[in-house]
Amino acid sequence: MRGTSGASLAQAQDRFEPVLRAAGEGAFALGEELLTVAAALDGSVPLRRALADPSRSGEDKAALAADLLREGFDGRVVDLVSGLARDRWAHDGDIADAVEHLGVDAVLASAEARGALERVEDELFRVTRSLVGEREARRVLTETSTDPARRKAFVDALLAGKVDPVTQFLAERATVAPRGRRFVATLVWLGDVAARRRRRLVASVTSGTVLSQAQQDRLSALLERAYGRAVQLNVTVDPEVLGGMRIQVGADVVDSTVLSRLVDARRRLVS
Repeated sequence: MRGTSGASLAQAQDRFEPVLRAAGEGAFALGEELLTVAAALDGSVPLRRALADPSRSGEDKAALAADLLREGFDGRVVDLVSGLARDRWAHDGDIADAVEHLGVDAVLASAEARGALERVEDELFRVTRSLVGEREARRVLTETSTDPARRKAFVDALLAGKVDPVTQFLAERATVAPRGRRFVATLVWLGDVAARRRRRLVASVTSGTVLSQAQQDRLSALLERAYGRAVQLNVTVDPEVLGGMRIQVGADVVDSTVLSRLVDARRRLVS
């Protein structure tokens, strides 16, 4: 999220962070409520438009949000969503994305409060890596035609008792409420949110072959010079990548696979 919407999200995060710190492990409940709000916004185009309408005053929109959430929601969540309604959004869908992001951040903050955030980040990456090459598993977890209850049961069978409760909660939500994303892509995004919470930059690397430690060190050094800060590599080996590698750092993607080079060469030939 960039531009006006990105600035509004960043301001909301700054306002909400002291609340999360004070809530400790109780931040999990705040996250659950925010994700419920995000689902409600996804399900109502008129509501999204009303809360993001630039022609309405910020106070009018904030009052609407407060009225809708006053019953059954924590006052801290009401205050946060009301503040979001006061802010400006480039697209009405951005306010729903922002609420989701803040909800996930709250859930992760609860893990951080008990010293488990690094574990959660690592587990999200390991789940992502374990699904490489598992086409049937990815199909079950991704296809919208599959009953959400079946998708959730599949995740439960895969992770129950093996991961932190926050990891399991986020993985279940990634398949039950994907919001238009694929399961693995959502896990990668969740891992990135966790990494940012730990003040780290993560590079997700997909390679056709195992990278040696020397190769990983060289790649880390190159990325650190490019971004001006420490970078953690999360390397996944995918046999379907014929050569080279695909590197994603936040919204930036560097794709050097053989396939992408062939596509690029073909594009130049026909242009």
